[in-house]
Amino acid sequence: MELLLLTFLPLVGALVILLTPRAAEGVQRGIALVTTLAVAVLGVRLYWGYEAGGDPTKYIFEVPWFSLPSAYAAPTLVYFRLGLDGLSLLMVALTAVLMPVVILSTWGHVGKRVKEFMVWMLVMQTGMLGTFLALDLVLFYFFWEISLIPLYFLVGIWGGERRLYATVKFFLYTLAGSLVMMLAIIAILYQHGTSNVYDLINLLCRLPVERQLWYFGAFALAFGIKVPILPFHTWLPDAHTEAPTSGSVVLAGVLLKMGTYGLLRFCIHMLPGAAVAASPWMMALGAIGILYGALLAWAQTDLKRLIACSSVSHLGYVVLGLFALTPAGLSGGMLQMVNHGISTGLLFLLVGMIYERRHSRALDAFGGVATVMPVFAVFWVFTVLSSVGLPGLNGFVGEYLVLLGAFQANPLWSVIGLTGVIFGAVYMLMATRKMLFGACTKPENQHLTDINAREIVLMLPLVVLAVWLGLRPGDFTSKAEPSLALVQQRILEARQRNATASLELDLPSPAGASVPATQSGAEGVAAR
Repeated sequence: MELLLLTFLPLVGALVILLTPRAAEGVQRGIALVTTLAVAVLGVRLYWGYEAGGDPTKYIFEVPWFSLPSAYAAPTLVYFRLGLDGLSLLMVALTAVLMPVVILSTWGHVGKRVKEFMVWMLVMQTGMLGTFLALDLVLFYFFWEISLIPLYFLVGIWGGERRLYATVKFFLYTLAGSLVMMLAIIAILYQHGTSNVYDLINLLCRLPVERQLWYFGAFALAFGIKVPILPFHTWLPDAHTEAPTSGSVVLAGVLLKMGTYGLLRFCIHMLPGAAVAASPWMMALGAIGILYGALLAWAQTDLKRLIACSSVSHLGYVVLGLFALTPAGLSGGMLQMVNHGISTGLLFLLVGMIYERRHSRALDAFGGVATVMPVFAVFWVFTVLSSVGLPGLNGFVGEYLVLLGAFQANPLWSVIGLTGVIFGAVYMLMATRKMLFGACTKPENQHLTDINAREIVLMLPLVVLAVWLGLRPGDFTSKAEPSLALVQQRILEARQRNATASLELDLPSPAGASVPATQSGAEGVAAR
């Protein structure tokens, strides 16, 4: 029942806000903040109560939902199945902790239609938590689509001047990927008679690689657009730039991680044979995305767009680490999901704070800001150092593990990833110099007010997490290790099956001909 309460408590808060008068904006903000704080307390309690030993899936909630036709005599029974394991634990905790910060930040930039804004934020939290907790394919898709709708309205109503263009582009990109994934889910349900994620892990991993690759391609396309992986990245800078500050924080902190989480949960764990076969290509996309995203960010003059482009680069590390398919790479990729949510979330909060005062995000509009906003400058420099991977802060450990795991799999992509680290430091430190240091010559900047107590308080939890993850990453990775060990076991078994199938295909028959692929017996093993 804890998972049910965690998932739907934000939706209850949204319904309560709907009952309040439109003019009661303070009440609506208070309800949203109290609701997200309650979810944060429950999420943290579940996180610390999670025991890594034994069966890694905890707190399972399961009830029958509805049935669907299948290729078998009996229809497929779809369950409303929620569960928490090491693959979802960190993302659930991040979502729970980040949302009160996001709600508290809206006091500075959301001044119109507050009621609707708070409702959509809480609905989106339910969608995000449900996506990470769902252990049924149909339920996963249900929550995946729910999380898409609120962001459409958040950007389209409260966004910037080009909000309609950014909204339509974002919606069409993600909807196209979602429809392809839906077709794959329908095919899986019809062919295999179950939508239980763990049942499918045992079934699909034994399919021939050729069959797995069809499913893998459909899921990877949907998740790759969401991440986004090059070349599906073009919607992200527009959506980030036009979104309100809180929308950008949620998008960078959690929504993009739904894509990387899906790659790990479904593309790698459920279809390991295809993941092994596609690993060189996915690693290449991740490494190229690191370098291209860094160069793209370097060329930006808009602060918000610079940070948005940097996300393409940072999430390339996640893809590179996950598809290295090594223990270090998997652990580093998962840790980097959390690191990016913390560092980039802080950066978007800080850009929003200075935009509220200066009403400009252009780098050329600043200079010498540290002299009039010293507290802001301290938080900005700290966050930049966290983002570029300074040892002792959160970004370093994740990038190190990713590059180590990638080097074990393919040294070339690790070297390219390391080049991205250098470029990342260059463009972030150059932006910091232009904005904070030098003479404060522009009259508009000479009377800026420093950040206030509310803004400091809302950033402190993320600052503490950045330091904690940098100094004691084992407190977080240890809880995910049993689940990642199961993923690694599936990968090793898939490598053996792929090698055996390849050997059988090349094995000459007594007449000198090759054994046909259909004689390998893999199709029979995969039959239910």
